[in-house]
Amino acid sequence: MFSLFPLLQHCPFHSFVSIALNPITLATILARLHIVLLFLCLILSSQLTRLVVPSFLHLFFVPGNNKMLGSQCFENPPTLISDSNGAGSVQELGGIRTYITGPPDSKRAIILVSDVFGFEVPKLRKIADKVAAAGFLVVVPDLLYGDYFDFDNPEFDRESWAKAHGAAKGFEDTKPIIAALKSKGVTAIGAAGFCWGGIVVSKLAGSGDIQAAVLLHPGRLLHDDIKEVKVPIAILGAEIDNYFPPEQLKQVEEILALKPEFESYVKIYPGVAHGWTVRYNTEDDSAVKSAEEAHQEILNWFTKYIK
Repeated sequence: MFSLFPLLQHCPFHSFVSIALNPITLATILARLHIVLLFLCLILSSQLTRLVVPSFLHLFFVPGNNKMLGSQCFENPPTLISDSNGAGSVQELGGIRTYITGPPDSKRAIILVSDVFGFEVPKLRKIADKVAAAGFLVVVPDLLYGDYFDFDNPEFDRESWAKAHGAAKGFEDTKPIIAALKSKGVTAIGAAGFCWGGIVVSKLAGSGDIQAAVLLHPGRLLHDDIKEVKVPIAILGAEIDNYFPPEQLKQVEEILALKPEFESYVKIYPGVAHGWTVRYNTEDDSAVKSAEEAHQEILNWFTKYIK
């Protein structure tokens, strides 16, 4: 019989052990211990990703995976356009370069917050013009200050970019925009955000500065921000989204359902991928249809709540 006593003589806990083990029993215990240790490692790796990764990097990391996200949020980058493109014009508003379209004397204003590719994206301005045609003053501020995500540049420093353009900073930078709109006589303000901009608008929805919000294929929303929402909010997600997948969006929907004091609406569009409302293929009839349906939902939501 194999005995552990000689080994345990040197262990500070030997006084608690009073049995001898045969090889079979020892092998069984070691096997079970290996399983327990493996399970603990899996738990720790998941928790460490959440604890160690800086908060600004939540834009780029997949939960439970230390690899940087490099696909859906940044694929199919748009061709940017000149300031003169669109029905409106680029002006300074609140000290920030802003695309402005719609009746300048309107009392109802909508702020559109771009994704990581910035306010010069043609399809974003097309949405702005569509909403403006319904009588809203629409503003699309350059909250990235011309420093857009450069997907095609292999030397682009994503970490430095994320540090410079956190969603919390984007939220703070909307405040002079809102103040400028109110100084022009605007009495009701809505905001819609796309991807990165969706996170910014989720924070605005809890600030008391706007009256309604729409999030489209948002970035990774924080539950704490959703719990602070105070205004009617619509969230349009994509079925094919590894950045903020439908199961996570369902969790957000459950949180909002606990706040009956305002209307919330969550919809997952079938067959579309993250970014589909501003980076769709114009030659794909199905993609165009889904994007235009979402654009109409933006307009319907603001028509209902921004009065």
